[in-house]
Amino acid sequence: MKKFDKERVLLAVAGPVIAMVLAIALTSIVLLASDRSPIEPYRLMLQQLSYSDVQVLIINQASLYYIAAIAVALGFRMNLFNIGVDGQYRLAAVMTAVVGANVSLPAALQVPLLLLVAMLTGAFWAGIAGVLKVTRGVSEVVATIMLNAIATSVIGYVTLADVWGVRVGDNMTTGTMHKSGWIPGISMGSGAGEIYGLVFLAVLLGVLYWVVLNRTRFGFDLRATGASETAAAASGVDAKRMVLVSMLISGAVAGLAGLPLLLGDTHTYSLSFPAGLGFTAIGIALLGRNNPGGIALAALLWAFLEKASPALDFASPTPYEKEIATIMEGLIVFAVVISYEAVRQWGLRRQQSRVGAELAAAAQNNSQTKEVAA
Repeated sequence: MKKFDKERVLLAVAGPVIAMVLAIALTSIVLLASDRSPIEPYRLMLQQLSYSDVQVLIINQASLYYIAAIAVALGFRMNLFNIGVDGQYRLAAVMTAVVGANVSLPAALQVPLLLLVAMLTGAFWAGIAGVLKVTRGVSEVVATIMLNAIATSVIGYVTLADVWGVRVGDNMTTGTMHKSGWIPGISMGSGAGEIYGLVFLAVLLGVLYWVVLNRTRFGFDLRATGASETAAAASGVDAKRMVLVSMLISGAVAGLAGLPLLLGDTHTYSLSFPAGLGFTAIGIALLGRNNPGGIALAALLWAFLEKASPALDFASPTPYEKEIATIMEGLIVFAVVISYEAVRQWGLRRQQSRVGAELAAAAQNNSQTKEVAA
């Protein structure tokens, strides 16, 4: 491998590694300050990896995080901060659940219909922010935050008893979806549970994300516009069009984030459907550096912290607070910002130093050539 390639790999790996080391170190300091062991919580959580049911939970949760993080990463590559993934995926999930409960088609038609409903709902909700940005210059951050709040109100309306809501005990749901829209999982044996069937959708989205960004003209235009709208416009790229299309695609992917759970487990949308997935996805996309492989590892890490942390309640003789995992997640995001900026600055200095050395060498060669000619 060439020296330049080694440096590029080093720069790509250094940020996440430094972030993880910093997060572990800071979490350990918090534990020490509380007069607790800084090693025991990690040992307890790592022990959970040997249990098949925990493994299934981690993979299932990671699939949701991965899809949502891909949606966030699409925006990041365009220099857009789509903070509305949370509202987009929840609204898409509730509309998909409503259609699934009130429309009955053969499975070959029902499943594609539900996927299409989810994508169109997410794209529509993100498209509102995209239109506001390209026509009125409204920041996508402000627009998507407001749309998250509106989405919550729309969901509350949709689940009213006199709209599409169905009361089940103390919970409001959208009713059970027709079985033709259920996607069977992969059984991992007695007691272990099932891996969601739509885990494969997450893998497919990761592959498509990489191919589109790195092997298509659209991906090049998207990355070029994200790097510099002025330069992209000079090369014939319609920057406003790219902003709108990127928001639509990001929203469509976000709309799929809740489907592994909806179609593979709950088969209804209720008040207990997970919220906050879109905000977690921001940290995962950052840690994964918007790379599909890095995002996969970050999603698995986040899912591991979430699903293994309940073991801290059973520590002997004194239980640990499982919020330690939440603290670590927050510190990872904090450390990511610091480490990536430090690595970026180091990379710039290295590049400037290398260019300076090359220019000096070229000037010296020029001078020697002139002397010989004279």
